[in-house]
Amino acid sequence: MIRRPEIQYKSAEEIKQFQEEQLRKTIDYIAAHSPFYQRMFKEQGINPSEIKTIEDLQKLPVTTKADLQAYNDDFLCVDRRDVIDFVTTSGTMGNPVTFMLTEGDLDRLAYNEHLSFDTAGCSRDDVMQEMVTIDRRFMAGLAYFLGARELGMGVSRVGNGIPELQWDTIKRIKPTLCMCVPSFLIKLIDFAEKNNINYHESSLKKCVCIGEALRTPDGKYTTLGQKIHDKWPELILHGTYASTEMQSSFTDCPEFNGGHAQPELIIVEFLDENNNPVAPNEAGEVTITSLGVEGMPLLRFKTGDVCYHYTEPCKCGRHTMRLSSVIGRKGQMIKYKGTTLYPPALFDILDDIPGVVNYVVEVYTNVLGTDDIKVRIGSDRNDEAFSKEIKDIFRSKVRVAPQVSFESPEYISKLQYPEMSRKPIKFLDLR
Repeated sequence: MIRRPEIQYKSAEEIKQFQEEQLRKTIDYIAAHSPFYQRMFKEQGINPSEIKTIEDLQKLPVTTKADLQAYNDDFLCVDRRDVIDFVTTSGTMGNPVTFMLTEGDLDRLAYNEHLSFDTAGCSRDDVMQEMVTIDRRFMAGLAYFLGARELGMGVSRVGNGIPELQWDTIKRIKPTLCMCVPSFLIKLIDFAEKNNINYHESSLKKCVCIGEALRTPDGKYTTLGQKIHDKWPELILHGTYASTEMQSSFTDCPEFNGGHAQPELIIVEFLDENNNPVAPNEAGEVTITSLGVEGMPLLRFKTGDVCYHYTEPCKCGRHTMRLSSVIGRKGQMIKYKGTTLYPPALFDILDDIPGVVNYVVEVYTNVLGTDDIKVRIGSDRNDEAFSKEIKDIFRSKVRVAPQVSFESPEYISKLQYPEMSRKPIKFLDLR
């Protein structure tokens, strides 16, 4: 892996030239070592040496999650004895996939998160409190630790949950930065208010958030992001987006106009349903080609995530492509009473309704064979008037209203955090 942190500040033309040099090395490596892609090249009659530019990638078929699930071990490019770390995907879109990383891949992962933290304005003067799990085969938790270590930050590995332990650690260690799922910040605030903790004067000044959108594609706060900001305005909120498959991340800089790609580590395309590039002002499926991965590199992998992208230079000085927040996952698109919906749009509505403590959105196939939606809501109110109020709000926002079922907040919390979960689950696809 070549480390060229200055490349993100070069012109778009220089970035493209650099990426194409790395792409040719990646293609040569994959052609020599990947059983899956060797078979694909042969079956498709593709000469890998002809893939020289980013535009040439369109000559290749895409790789899908189904390919990874069906032929998992065939993606491994090294002797299994060279595998240092085994992780799995979250399994939100089917059976989890195992990813195997070499020593070089762990170095690459550390470098990626070093760049990510640097993009968010962090430095070795910071101390990070890690409020996400580092176990349970979770790549992200390990990546954050490795990246902080490479940047030179101190780290306190508290893990997820347990607000009391989080606040005790904040008091003891005095971290300036935390990594967590944004909805957990609401729990931290709630615990602090109930226990007379003045969180406004705590050492925490910045949070890099995963798993839930803080901002909409036009840069405004989501309802969840606005709630956190209103309660804790001193805390600067950065979003970061990543996946196990891409082994790379996209993080907000202090300008907050999209997550920056790391051009040394990844090539990104945005494709429509026919695998053609979308126009700059259209949302497309994030499709990645990894650069510098030794264990399980991927070509044109369709992540399932739908985003907008931006190519104009950022005020921070970087000229890298940027991603919007995720609009939705391709496989989680809902066709409900003639309206196309993605779960994040439903979450944003529910986060803004007073009286809704927590919730889970369920989608299933009804007797007519079409999509139906039930929202299970944790609330101290469970009357018909509140149900009607919720449905009216949905109709005003997205034109349709789901079924509403009231449960205890404790029961919903158990649904959101099953025993093996590494992050909260707010969407259950039962189709």
